[in-house]
Amino acid sequence: MRVLIVTKIFPNCVEPLSSPFNRLQFAELSRLCEVELLATIPWFPGASAFGRWSAAGRLAQVPTRERIDGLSVRHPRFVFLPKLWSGVAGPLYAASLAPRVLPYRGRVDVVLGAWAYPDGFAAVVIAGLLGVPAVVKLHGTDMNVVAHWAGPKERLRWALPRAERVVAVSGPLAQQAQALSVDAERIDVVPNGIDRQRFQPRDRLEARRALGLPLERRLVLYLGHLSEQKGAFDLLHAFDGCRAALVGVQLVMVGDGQHAERCRALARTLGVPAIFPGAQPHETVPQWLAACDLLSLPSWNEGMPNVVVEALACGRPVVATSVGGIPELVSEEFGVLVPPREPALLGDALVRALNERYEPVRLAAGLKRPDWRGSAELLHASLLRALGSSASEAA
Repeated sequence: MRVLIVTKIFPNCVEPLSSPFNRLQFAELSRLCEVELLATIPWFPGASAFGRWSAAGRLAQVPTRERIDGLSVRHPRFVFLPKLWSGVAGPLYAASLAPRVLPYRGRVDVVLGAWAYPDGFAAVVIAGLLGVPAVVKLHGTDMNVVAHWAGPKERLRWALPRAERVVAVSGPLAQQAQALSVDAERIDVVPNGIDRQRFQPRDRLEARRALGLPLERRLVLYLGHLSEQKGAFDLLHAFDGCRAALVGVQLVMVGDGQHAERCRALARTLGVPAIFPGAQPHETVPQWLAACDLLSLPSWNEGMPNVVVEALACGRPVVATSVGGIPELVSEEFGVLVPPREPALLGDALVRALNERYEPVRLAAGLKRPDWRGSAELLHASLLRALGSSASEAA
């Protein structure tokens, strides 16, 4: 089987930490079948001159081809119009890629769009041009946020039912696909994987010494983009609201993003004891998780966040919001869940979790997830089902 993958969420030399879940899953998929990967890059006239203010400007430096985790990755450009993007994204994206994909006719068996919109929409269009079936993979924000905007919603309502299969990383995302008229029989839930060799219970003090973190204080770890929708500000307000109960607790906010400086400023204003190490390589994530007492992820929306899976695999409890697929992972024995955008409830949950005794080995053993090979095998099976359904319909 020959698979053409189209996605705008994939690492590159400018953003090497981007979307490690796709990198890991697709690298394993390439061991099961032939993979051609188009990791698209936004472009507009003069984009390179806007490097300081625009993602498209920064990404202008990405070469047309790279080799990442053994994958040969092409970086075709697509026309990006910031002011008009949501309304015209799908058709413009597909039109930008059409000349690049036509040479693949007769060379691929299935097209996989890894992100609902515009990638999934374009995958359906491209698959039609190539005369092969399309599969669309859903991740989280693409369905929890983008799919609720007027333009994308209507285009996804057109595209998703035309895909031979829809792959969702969680049950709630599968339900959202059904709400857009996708038959349940055409949806496969394929969870992201976990590397159990890297993510396992380790010595907390040893990890803290290696990272230069306080040895005696309890540590709450936030790991991800520092943004409002990820709940970074809510977490700071939660610490401030429970100041008396969190004496001796250090907040460590690992990550970067458009609101990073605002987060640091808010921490200073509130007087919250917070450390901001900045973005860290994915290879060091197990060490940060080993160093903490618990992970907090107070996102406003999620798909199936890998960081929660990784924390539990490391034997660390989780205080998070009850959104997306998180409730599928975090029961009472694994941590505490609260509604999003509720800093007071979040603070109470942090206090409660810090006062509980969690056994790291038991937490890790209770996590039932495939490794990345197993995740890729499930995706591979879904792609084969798309081929089989397409062949049956043609007959």
